[in-house]
Amino acid sequence: MRVRGVVFWGLMTLLMLPAVALTLVRIVEPESALTIQAQAFTPFALPVYAAALMLLGGAAIRSSGSRLPLLAPALLALAGLAAHAWWFAPQVVGDSPAPRAGAESLTVMTSNLYFGNGDAVSLVKQASEQEVDILVVNEITERGLADMGRVGLDQLFPYQVGRPGDSIEGTMVFSREEIEVVKTLDTPMASFAIETGGVTILAVHPSPPTQADLWVEDHRIVLAAAEDLDPDVVAGDFNATPDHAPMRALADAGFRDTAELANAVFQPTWPANGEYPPLGLLPPTAPIDHVLVSDELAVVETGTTRLGGTDHRPVVAEIAVRG
Repeated sequence: MRVRGVVFWGLMTLLMLPAVALTLVRIVEPESALTIQAQAFTPFALPVYAAALMLLGGAAIRSSGSRLPLLAPALLALAGLAAHAWWFAPQVVGDSPAPRAGAESLTVMTSNLYFGNGDAVSLVKQASEQEVDILVVNEITERGLADMGRVGLDQLFPYQVGRPGDSIEGTMVFSREEIEVVKTLDTPMASFAIETGGVTILAVHPSPPTQADLWVEDHRIVLAAAEDLDPDVVAGDFNATPDHAPMRALADAGFRDTAELANAVFQPTWPANGEYPPLGLLPPTAPIDHVLVSDELAVVETGTTRLGGTDHRPVVAEIAVRG
């Protein structure tokens, strides 16, 4: 019995410690690189707390002695479960307005090419198959742009803005309609606002959370631009999930994630294609690529695609004027 008790409480500790750590990081929101990265995995505390409650419930049923030692961890697990369910709920039960009847839809796609190593040829083919109207590409290089050009990029998207970079700094937007640059943001990796086809799009790529100070500042710049310009769409690799404060601030400013509006449950995009082991051994776990829309737009359909050579999954969102 003593051995069984040691095993049980050891297992409970292994379950509860990381879950409680994720809860504290989500509540306190410290701005160190490690805690910002940890916050990306906030939703995974939800099943851990549920598993802990099941174990504690089973132990209470089997116990022939006092159940009092089980009360404190049970209350902690219940509180954690409730908090994380509350935070995750908008992804599955939020308001999902319908498009206006007969409204013409617009399809936006965003993809990160991972230092230019992503399959740029396949990206153009996917954009054609998905009938994409506007394509936002982060981490595009000269080589990637040339590869895209060889498979009909200019015929598919006659208009483009932005510049390729040497590795991660290049951001470009491709459109079927003429493009006018509205504003360029002062971020290390290119972000800018454009007008095309009657919509304003803010194409963004904030610094990764491994550079915590830059990450915080870049998101401050993105939020300020979104509030100032009031774009219809904000799209790109945000290097942030819905649990991060900058994404919640954008939601508070009226820019909703298309995955949330579609009640897509969970639309993770990183890491993909086996990058960053051991995480790469799993399916993508963190939704850091997004298409956000203003409160005048509704989502017809949204999802992710697979693209070789990159650690991100592209996001495709079909949107239309809200009814």
